[in-house]
Order: sequence, then C-alpha cells, then structure tokens
Amino acid sequence: MSARKKKINTKRWIKWIALTGLAGVLALFGFYLTVLLEFWEPLPSKDQLANIRQSEATEVFAQNGELIGKYFIFDRQPVTYEELPDHLVDALIATEDARFFEHNGVDRRSLLRVIFKTILMGNESAGGGSTLSQQIIKNLYPRKDHGIFSMPVSKIKESICATRLEKIYKKEDIITLYLNTVPFGDNTFGVESAAEKFFGKRASELTLEESAVIVGMLKSPHYYNPRLFPERSLNRRNTVFAQMERYGYLMNEERQVSSKRPVKINYFSFNHDAGMAPYFRANLQKKLESWLKAYNKENGTELNLHTSGLKIYTTLNYEMQEMAEEAYAEHLKTLQKEFENSYGQSAPWLKDQRVINDALRRSPYYKKLVVQKLTEKQIQDSLNFKHPIELWDWNGSKVVEASHLDSVKHYLKFLQAGVLSVDPYSGAIRTWVGGINYEHFQYDHVGMAKRQVGSTFKPIVYAAALEKGKQPCDYYSGQQVTYTNYNDWTATNSGGESYEMDYAMKTALAKSINTVAVKVMEDAGISEIVDLAHRMGIQSDIPYVPSIALGTAEINMMELAKAYTSFMNSGKPAQPYFISHIEDANGNVLERFAPQIDEVSVFSEATRQMMLEMMKGTVNEGTAQRLRWKYGLSNDIAGKTGTTQDNKDGWFVAITPRLLTVTWVGADDHRIGFRNTTMGQGANSALPIYALFQQKMNKSEDLQNIARARFSPPSIRIMNMMNCTPEKEPGLLKRIFVNTDKPKTTRIQIDTLSGEPQKKEGLFKKIGNIFKRKKKDN
Repeated sequence: MSARKKKINTKRWIKWIALTGLAGVLALFGFYLTVLLEFWEPLPSKDQLANIRQSEATEVFAQNGELIGKYFIFDRQPVTYEELPDHLVDALIATEDARFFEHNGVDRRSLLRVIFKTILMGNESAGGGSTLSQQIIKNLYPRKDHGIFSMPVSKIKESICATRLEKIYKKEDIITLYLNTVPFGDNTFGVESAAEKFFGKRASELTLEESAVIVGMLKSPHYYNPRLFPERSLNRRNTVFAQMERYGYLMNEERQVSSKRPVKINYFSFNHDAGMAPYFRANLQKKLESWLKAYNKENGTELNLHTSGLKIYTTLNYEMQEMAEEAYAEHLKTLQKEFENSYGQSAPWLKDQRVINDALRRSPYYKKLVVQKLTEKQIQDSLNFKHPIELWDWNGSKVVEASHLDSVKHYLKFLQAGVLSVDPYSGAIRTWVGGINYEHFQYDHVGMAKRQVGSTFKPIVYAAALEKGKQPCDYYSGQQVTYTNYNDWTATNSGGESYEMDYAMKTALAKSINTVAVKVMEDAGISEIVDLAHRMGIQSDIPYVPSIALGTAEINMMELAKAYTSFMNSGKPAQPYFISHIEDANGNVLERFAPQIDEVSVFSEATRQMMLEMMKGTVNEGTAQRLRWKYGLSNDIAGKTGTTQDNKDGWFVAITPRLLTVTWVGADDHRIGFRNTTMGQGANSALPIYALFQQKMNKSEDLQNIARARFSPPSIRIMNMMNCTPEKEPGLLKRIFVNTDKPKTTRIQIDTLSGEPQKKEGLFKKIGNIFKRKKKDN
C-alpha cells in the first residue's frame, strides 16, 4: 500500500473516530436531555427542594425531660448544624465526600465513570461516587426501575437535582440535611435517632469513636450494625479513622490510640413491645390518637402521631419507673417459681381442661384455624403439631420444639403484676407497670383490668363509719355474724383465723379482721358506703351486699388510686393523669393538661386524719408490718393489704407523704389462684414489690425529698381519740343470726358465750339496739 493510501485510510479512521465520539457525546447529551425534560420520570422542582419536609417521629418524654419512647413509621429526629460535633462532620466528609467543599453537588469524574461503565460496559453494579447532595436526593426521592437504563437515569437525575440543591442551600445546611435523612440500622433514620438508639445520648454528645461508628454504618447499615456485628463495626470504624488521617482530620497518634479502643454501645430500643414503660406508652398512644382527632377537627390541622414530630411531655418519673420495673421483676421471678412448685404436676394450666380449652379458643392462632373452616380433627392436629417456637420465662427467651397447645399451657401459668404510683395531691402518675412482659402479655392491668380489691376497700367502709359518728376506739366483737337473708352468708377471716376478743376499730383495720369489718359496715350503712366510694372516685358498679365490706366489688387500679388520694389531699380526690403538655415539631405548645381535683371534700378533716393514723397501724403493727421487720423500712408509711377469695388476687396500697403506690399480683385467669393464703395474701404477693421499690428510692439521692418525707402530725384531739388498748375481753355475745326476709318482721337467733349472769343485762340491751336498727333499716 502506498504512502498516499495509508494517509487517506488514517484520515478516514480519525474522521470515523471523531464522528463516533461526537455521536457518543451527542447521544449522552440527548440522554441527559431526556432525563432533564422528565421523559423517564418527574424531577423535584426548585420549590419542592426548597421546602423539603420529612416525616418525623413523635417523642415521648418523662417528667424531667428524659426520652422514654417514640411513635413512628420511620424513626427520625432532626438536628441543627450547631448540634453536630466537629469530629462527626469531619468523619463524614473524609469517608463519604472528600471533595465536598470543592464541587457544586456533582463529582463529574465519578459520574462519567459510572455512566461509561454501565452504558458501554453493561456493568450494573458500577455504582458509587455519589456526593452528599446526590445521596440526599437518593434518600428523599428513591430510584425507580427503568430496565437497563435504571442506573444512568438515576445518576443523571440525582446530579441534576444535586446541582439545584447546592444553589438553594449552604454547604452546612446540606450536611445537616444529609445527616437528618440518611438511613441507619434497625429502622432508624437520621443521626439524632441513631445516637439515641445505639448510644443512649444526643448527637451533640457523641464522642470521636461513637461518631466514627455512626459514619461507618452509612456504607451498609445492616452489615455494619454494631449491635448485630460488633467485629465488623469495629473494623469499619477503624477504616473511618484511616480516612480521617488521610485527609488531615486526625493525627497519626490520635488514629492509633482511637483504633485500639473497643466499640461500646448503649442500645435503647424504642420498639412498642420493648423498652421502658411499654404498657404506659400503649395506653398513651390511645389517649393521643383520641386527642389528635378532636384537635385536628377543632383547628383544621392534619397532625399525625407517627409523622408530625410532636413532643409529648408526660408526668412519668423516669427513675421511679425504672425502679418499679426492677422491683416487680425481682419479686415475681422468685414468686413465680414458688407458685409453680406449690402446684407441681396438678397445676390447673396442666390438668384443668376447661381452663386450657378456654385459653386455646381465645388465642389468635385458634381463631385463624376456625376462619379457615378446618375440621375439628384438622384443628387439633394443627394445635398439637410440634415445631421450633420461642418461649419466654423469667430466665429469658429460648427456642424449643413445642406445639401451640404447649405454648398456651406455658403462658397460662404466669402470675401478672400491676404497679401504679401517683402524686396524691395532683394525681400525676409517676409509675405505670401494666404487666410482666408486653410482647407476650398485652393486657394492661393498670389501664384495663377490673379485679376484686379485697381488704383494700375496707378503709372506705371505716371512713363511712367515722362519718356516721363511730370512733377509732369503739370496740367490736370478732365473732362471726350470719345473715340468713343473704343465703346464710357468714363473713370469715383470711385463712379461717378466729378472733375471739373485742377489738378497737383501729386494731380491726390494722389486722384486717373481716368479721369486724362487716359489723362496721352495718353501723355505716351499705348505701352510705357505696355513695362514699363513688364520691371518692370509684365509677365501677358496687353491689349493695354486705360482702362489699370484704372487697368483693371489681374495681380498676386507677379508681382505687384516686379514692386513696382523698386520705392525703384534704379529703379531695385527685384524678390520675399522665400528660403534662403537648408541643408541635417547632416547640409550640398545643395544649397543657391541668390536674383535676374535686372542689369539695368527701369527708371531714377529722375523718381523714383518723383514717391515716389507722392505716399507719397496718404498717406498724398490722398485716403490713413486714415492711418494718423484713424489709427494714423506717419511712413514714400508711397502707392497706388486700387478699381476695380463694387467694385469686393480692393487693397492697402504700401511702407516703408525697407518693401513693398501688401494687397487685394475680393470674389473668380468675380460676387460677394461689394454693394457700400464706403465699397468696397481699402481704406476701403484692407488698414485696412496693417494699423493694421503696428500698431503691431510699438509696437515690435525687428522690430523697419524696422517699424520706414525713407526715404532718395529727391534731392533739385526734391523737387522744386514738389512745386506747387494741383489744379487750369479749362480752356474752357469740354469734347472731339475722333474718329480715319478711317485711315488718325481724327474727334474731342468739348464741351466747358462757359468762357471769350480771352481764346478761348488757347483752339484752345490745340485742335491743340491733333489733331497733334492723327495724329502722327495713
């Protein structure tokens, strides 16, 4: 080939390459235009970018501002640039976008590399190279599927929008926006939420090592999750340190020292089933949803509990709640073991088919099988099919081979507990424990359950009697009384104990003598007792029967707490409440919630003081005295124990000068009770929770003003009225059978004790008084 022909061929090749290159550039430009002109998908406008609004989680705070929970779809909380530590920003720039302060939103070299690799070489995995601004766009406007063009379309879209973004926002604002939108592990979005979840602190409080762990997660939030993969997280953190040294943010010595430190996390789950006060948060959510519905309707707003970033300030005391949860867990772990051992292999959750079958039919899985219209045999086969299943007990969760039936039997055996503490003067709730494990037992025994309250109802009976003129030193026989007009009902004492003496009212309450309580009820009048109970705040129905003196009425814990506030708050019941105020995302107060206290006292100040002194006796020499000798509590405490029939429920109400606490223990199924009174009485089942709780408060420096508070002394007149011997020898009367079935007719059958003849005159006078009272009542 001649030189001339070679020259011509060379020119042709150059021309072809030039034309091909030009065509390629034009094709790329044309492709760019198709994205810019929104051929593939709409692009966010400048106005939309200037008004970026992300959904924000609603935060729930305790009394002193501690974060105790969140409601969210995506767990995100925004922060300002000033709240970001310098080392966090440095780690971010060094690792994610080293030329951040030099470009205008696009790193063109990286962009061209991605385009050529994906379009010309077909390498769909050739991602990377995105700037912070581009990543913001990717986070806010997720990529769509365009087949083989997905990557180049997404990259060009993100570059266009990133350039627009940089024209609207300053560099510092872009860093802030990025850290507020980027996803982390465990459904967490934004650095503030990540700091709270993984380290239990605000982003502004993050150390250098913690900041590096946070930034290290950005490459792959799940893969480098420090909770799940601590070793990977440590290696990735050290890579971040190396990047910081490379770009001049760390000295070599600093990197070496920091790299040797372990990764330490302080994980806080804001899952609705876990974390602090889950029962409280579940009840709070219902209250907030109801409030939001009314607020939005009244104000024409569209606030959302899960996306509007509301701030809910509650009355719950963080430290007290923590102590209450620790106290019930410590006690129930031991009590549960004793409870199971007492039954052995004859336990109702193992042998009582009615109890087991009822629990099965209530289970969601059984209902699902019924909906599928399976035969009874198919249902039973499914219920008895063994497979790996996770079961919880006080030692933790474990996976075992078990059937659904095994699972139902397993969870039937657990004792439940409730703890409610309130400020007796305002009604502000300080602790709320609705059960032992919210994930497995979501029935709230504070907010939902109504149970028989046992002898904790007696102070209402005694207060009604005092209002009728009775006095703490009036004596009552401890002997039984049988009511033939109530199916020969006879009040018996706990454990079948017999009381042969005559007892002062104050002593009978302290020792919780049932036979005396019924006689006090007679003097007070059933109607008067029921009326007083309702005025004290109990809204539940109370039957007009003599057994209410023993607490057979079913009452909610909240109602009982409200009633007892009357004994501290000048006789004025205080409604328990738990929201202090609600703010929007910008800190504007939407509503404040004030205490609701009755304006009128439900009984006299004299009655209030006498009742408080009598309930101090319960602690000092009565059924709750183990607070002194067993738990070593010297605090000023008044209270009342309670045990229901067949030991189904154990109660204790504790009153201290600045806190009122109600504790309850029992099984969810009313047919399952304690095997004996020694174990099941409120003094043994419920009281220890309060005792452990009070012990913990005594050790807290921050709670001394509550834990160590002292009662104001009663008046001298009241002290004199309380001054009498606890008991004395009985008179002749042993037992009276009263029949008032027929109108205008009262039949009295009398059994007498052996005694001196001269005492008969007093006996017949007493019988005459009873006859007159019964005739008047009828």
